[in-house]
Amino acid sequence: MKLSQKVERLAESETLAMSRLANELKDKGVDVINMSLGEPDFNTPEFIKEAAKKAIDENFSFYTPVPGYKELLETIAMKLKRDNNLDYKPSQIIVSTGAKQSIMNALMAIINPGDEVIVPTPFWVSYGEMIALNDGKMVPIETDLNSDFKITAAQLEKAITSKTKAFLFSNPCNPSGTMYSESELRALGEVFKKHPEVIIISDEIYEHIAFDFKLFSIGSIPELKDRTVTVNGLSKGFAMTGWRLGFLAAPEPIAKACVKIQGQFTSGTCSIAQRAAIAALKAEPTVIEPMRLAFLKRRNLLMELMSGVPHIQINKPGGAFYLLPEVSYYFGKSYQGQVIKDSRDLCMFLLNVGHVAMTPGAAFGAPNYIRLSYATSEAKISEAVKRIKATLALLS
Repeated sequence: MKLSQKVERLAESETLAMSRLANELKDKGVDVINMSLGEPDFNTPEFIKEAAKKAIDENFSFYTPVPGYKELLETIAMKLKRDNNLDYKPSQIIVSTGAKQSIMNALMAIINPGDEVIVPTPFWVSYGEMIALNDGKMVPIETDLNSDFKITAAQLEKAITSKTKAFLFSNPCNPSGTMYSESELRALGEVFKKHPEVIIISDEIYEHIAFDFKLFSIGSIPELKDRTVTVNGLSKGFAMTGWRLGFLAAPEPIAKACVKIQGQFTSGTCSIAQRAAIAALKAEPTVIEPMRLAFLKRRNLLMELMSGVPHIQINKPGGAFYLLPEVSYYFGKSYQGQVIKDSRDLCMFLLNVGHVAMTPGAAFGAPNYIRLSYATSEAKISEAVKRIKATLALLS
């Protein structure tokens, strides 16, 4: 059977692939610590679950409007104004089955074959494949540990060409945890002002997991508002990964296009998840502060322990729940005839020998790095680093 060329070219999500391999080992009775998936280990807050139960009892069981319930769209508009200084009408907001679908909707709405999308490295694992599925071309801007994985205004200016259609980034960043400050985003904004044809897609799904300062939304810069697509959701901050609810706020033409696209793909998002989301977003963000503080404590613990692992370098993540160590020292080393050629080999070695699952940096456009998720308990973090250190010591 011949499949489409698009599907044949499509890569499997490396984060999901590593998690699958970890689960296969677990099924064989191996004690694996999984630090590959970006999924909070907390339960959804009780008041959100109660809202969902109430929705079931009140028979919210019918098809929902494609962009989402009116009350939810109004609630999201309120949240964006309250938390992000963003002014959007409900007609500019689309609710989808996760922020991932929101990003895909936006890309489908704007990209023509050959259009370029600028993406800073490291980038979330699906960005490149999403752009490719829409026949666009990803143009990476390289960063590294020394720049705290941030691009400069000069790099951005150099990357923009006559073919540039969009700029796509996550803030806080998956996989590095880097956060751009307001001043840094305003500096990039000065470049965007000179190129009004470039659409900005700002993925802010980790907004509530920020440690050093509050997130500044680039779309709140007045001159950029009418060409910024702001993407967010409930999976990370509210521990609602399985509820599958994300949203975007966009200029009216893009929003209408996303409604048309979604109407042909999935239609409206789950009714129960939407009613739960209304309760979540109406609440003050302080209700999820305990989770943020737990992630902060875990970040500090992981940084302290990983700093004791020889021959790696780390930065200090400003948000999200990831650490991206530089591990190229171990490339070319070997163990029992197995040569570690790259970050994928190193991750497979650490999984099969050390029984710790993580994701190779190559999947994020950062081939000299590996990503560790600290969305797990302090005890597992401590044990994982102990195993990593002991396993790396076997290489020579």
